[in-house]
Amino acid sequence: MTLLPSRQGVTGGDSPPRPELSEEAIDAFLGGRDPAEAFLDTGLFSERRRRLAERALGAELDFHLEHEDGGNTRNGHNRKTVHTEHGSMRIAVPRERQGSFQPQLIRPWCRRLEGLDDLALSLFASGLSMRRIGDQIAAQYGVDVSAEVISKITDEVHEEIREWQSQPLQQVFCLLYLDAIFVRIREDGAVSNKAVYLAVGVDCTGRKQVLGMWIQQTEGAKFWLKVMKELRQRGVTDILIAVTDALKGFPQAITAVFPQALVQTCIVHLLRNSLAQVSYRERKPLAKALKAVYRADSAQAARQALEAFRDSELGRRYPAIARSWEAHWEEVVPFFSFTEAVRKVIYTTNAIESLNSCVRRAVAARGHFPSDKAAAKLIYMALRNVERKWKAPPSFWHQARREFAILFEDRFQVLPR
Repeated sequence: MTLLPSRQGVTGGDSPPRPELSEEAIDAFLGGRDPAEAFLDTGLFSERRRRLAERALGAELDFHLEHEDGGNTRNGHNRKTVHTEHGSMRIAVPRERQGSFQPQLIRPWCRRLEGLDDLALSLFASGLSMRRIGDQIAAQYGVDVSAEVISKITDEVHEEIREWQSQPLQQVFCLLYLDAIFVRIREDGAVSNKAVYLAVGVDCTGRKQVLGMWIQQTEGAKFWLKVMKELRQRGVTDILIAVTDALKGFPQAITAVFPQALVQTCIVHLLRNSLAQVSYRERKPLAKALKAVYRADSAQAARQALEAFRDSELGRRYPAIARSWEAHWEEVVPFFSFTEAVRKVIYTTNAIESLNSCVRRAVAARGHFPSDKAAAKLIYMALRNVERKWKAPPSFWHQARREFAILFEDRFQVLPR
């Protein structure tokens, strides 16, 4: 299973197994028509699409009757209006006397074809409200879909979230990026900021995937400890490098569950925290001084640069900055063990920051969410859209895998899931 499972098979209930259509049945309902040509007609209320759908249903019933023991025959039609992404159409659905026919194209309880559901989900993932989604579908395709129906369509995602959140994971991850964003959610009649925790992993093949999403009142090391335990329960046995923000207690939360993990504090987070302590006009010289630390050739040279800053006029005026870097020093220096090409993806959580920015854009138009469940639904859809664009391995991976193999030896191994 990929990072985010597909919608295929999520129906909201069990349905009886149905036989697959034979090649003969498919040929019968296509009637010699090229399949690509047959389904590309996008006219509203298309007579051609209606006739093709009815021929498909007729071929399905023929196929069904051919495989019955005998005694069953056709028994007229039922009329049914079905909404599609190209408009609404009135279809004659064939019946048989024994009532055992279950069409595959349009199920008995179905009023929407899959394309319309996919369109609604796509618009929802972009951050549109239920009513705006309905308005856009009506304007573009001539289909009147209420906000309640849109909500029902998108609620199917909750089953996907449950499956995704519990799916087995790769045993070894070379990189694990951990961070949180904050969204406004209503709870007990009041709206407050809640942390949405995200974990992104890169396995030993270079494949990047979102491992999970958790919503909590505040970001804290205790909750990250819970997240680490959950990843362990889902099959993760080793993490080579974990990249985190500068949250107090975060490294201990990781190593409590994965004791061999090398924890790298995000340099960008440290730099932001440092710049926030000085006036605007002093930010540029401070950034230049700290750049000499994290852009040094080695950990030893970085230490010397930090000591030089601490003894400088700016360092003496803001001693808390040097103390902060020294307090995190064991988690600052791990990336110096790698070449410049690999350092760029280890010393910062940018890999997850870009994901966060996509989520923020999706939630920006909402203001706040009525519940954790509503927030999870939209954020999951945004994550799924982003992940579909990811390619593996990333450009740095060819160089990184050689360095990981040397530094971590037998811990770096491509294992079956």
